[in-house]
Parts: sequence; C-alpha cells; structure tokens
Amino acid sequence: MSRASDLAHSMIKEKILSGELAGGAPVTEASLSKLCGISRTPVREALRKLEAELLVIRTDTNRTMIAHWSHDDVIESFELRALLEGRAAYRAAARISDVDIERLRVANRRICQAIDKPSVDTDAFLDANHEFHTIFHRAAGSRHIASLLNGLIERPVISRTVHQYSREELRRSYDDHEQIIDSLARGDSIMAETLLRSHIMRAYHAFVEPSPDLSQVQEIEREQ
Repeated sequence: MSRASDLAHSMIKEKILSGELAGGAPVTEASLSKLCGISRTPVREALRKLEAELLVIRTDTNRTMIAHWSHDDVIESFELRALLEGRAAYRAAARISDVDIERLRVANRRICQAIDKPSVDTDAFLDANHEFHTIFHRAAGSRHIASLLNGLIERPVISRTVHQYSREELRRSYDDHEQIIDSLARGDSIMAETLLRSHIMRAYHAFVEPSPDLSQVQEIEREQ
C-alpha cells in the first residue's frame, strides 16, 4: 500500500474502532474520501485491507458496510484468541530472549503507570498492552499464528471497550501479565499457555457480564 493508502486505512480504522463508524453502517468510497479528506484511490485500497481484516464487509449487492458483530461472533473471537495466544505463549517460552523479557516488563510497567494515574490513561494502557502482546507473539516465531492473531485482536468485537473497564479489572490484567512474564522467563511453556488462556477468557467475562445484550457489538478491545 502507498503512504496515502496507509493513511486512509489508519484514519478509517480509527473511526471504526472509536464507534464513529458504527457496525452495520453503509459506506462508500466517496463518503469516506470526504470524511477523511483523502482521494478515492487510496480509500479504495484501504477498504480492501479493511475487508481482509473483517472490519468492513461487502454485501451480495456489492455494497460496503461496517462489520456488525453478534453475540456468537464475540464468543468465537475470544475462544479463538485464547487458543492462539495460548499457543503463542507456549512457543515463546522456549524461544524468548532476555531482551524481550525485559521489553515485556517495560511494557507492563507502562500499563501500571497508565492505571495508576488519577484518571486512568486508557490510550496509554491500550498502546502498552498492544506492545506487550506483540512482543511475545513475535517471540513465538510463527508467522501463521501472528497473522491469525492480528485479525482477531484488531476486530471490533465488543461494544464495551477498555475505556469502560474498572480500575480493578485493569489492575488484574497487569497482574496477569506479571505472572505470564515470569512463566516465560522460566521457560515454563505449559504454565505460560495456561495463564494466557485464562487471561483472555477473564477478559471475555469482564466484557460480557455487565452487558448481556451484545447484539449491537461495534467496537474493539485492542489487546487484552
């Protein structure tokens, strides 16, 4: 993709993830071009990538719409993520370097700092959280797992975003990360996999329990 296409992709994706472009909403190259202030050609290329990421869909009549997620879609996404991230953690435990272990610790300290601010810095939390998971995904040394996970993690899977997490839930996520880091540092593949799967499914329950009606699912958790 060209730089203009990359920019269009980033801008449209941000609007989808923020909920500005809601699930089920029809969009066109022309409307997105006007919304983003970018010409239609890069928008067209960006839409192809967003479709591959399952953030937009094309209907039988060739209309483009923002993807809409059902309750079952949410459940399936979390279950698949638990399996794939668990496998990534299992592989990473046997391969991860001391440098990457330290990078994980730094990323998790940033998460802690974001949580401990008087008003939780959710953007900083999400950025550090994304970095944390990306580090061990890469350490797993599997392009296939990384590719599959990228699609799942970047999907708009839930209407309650991390912006609505309680501080206690965010701290539990930080604590989970600390245990995961320790298991990776010990090279304990089975424990790393077990902790990661539990971590993801805890996130699932934190998302759905306060909001049982998920028929309007539209946004994203960028990383548990």
